[in-house]
Amino acid sequence: MSELETQIASLADKSLLLLDDDQALRTRLGRALESRGFEVVLAGSVAEALELLRQKLPAFAVLDMRLEDGNGLKIVETIRDRREDARIVMLTGYGAIATAVAAVKAGAVDYLQKPADADDVVKALLSSGEAPEPPENPMSADRVRWEHIQRVFELCDQNVSETARRLGMHRRTLQRILAKRAPR
Repeated sequence: MSELETQIASLADKSLLLLDDDQALRTRLGRALESRGFEVVLAGSVAEALELLRQKLPAFAVLDMRLEDGNGLKIVETIRDRREDARIVMLTGYGAIATAVAAVKAGAVDYLQKPADADDVVKALLSSGEAPEPPENPMSADRVRWEHIQRVFELCDQNVSETARRLGMHRRTLQRILAKRAPR
């Protein structure tokens, strides 16, 4: 048993709310967190999360920042108002200092860039407040760029012309990038 799993096993309350509108990520991360010992409840929207919070307030929460029906900060505030000891981590596909500051001010203990590794999420949830260690193998700049392009492409319903316009690049350049495999 790893050190993190030992810490999780010793917790009195292992309840965790996972809110993300990306079903694949929500399912994968939910399973990974369950396998590490958390009691995970999944939500795909702000409305669904608010309904779940009426039933039970979790000790932990992993929340997406931008959702189709609102902002994850609303859920942070709802949890903080009713349970001050809850540990909340925000996830986002759009890393920006302003949103990170807003998340921490609202009561999140950490702010992670998508796609987040389950171990990084657990470390953030269980952190004691000191400065976090840098990741052992951070994403390369090429990978971060590729992830951003893929996210915008998905948000534009896989419309190459619209994605190219929003990213400020030529459509053919975008097509070449999309045709390549993801960088490591």
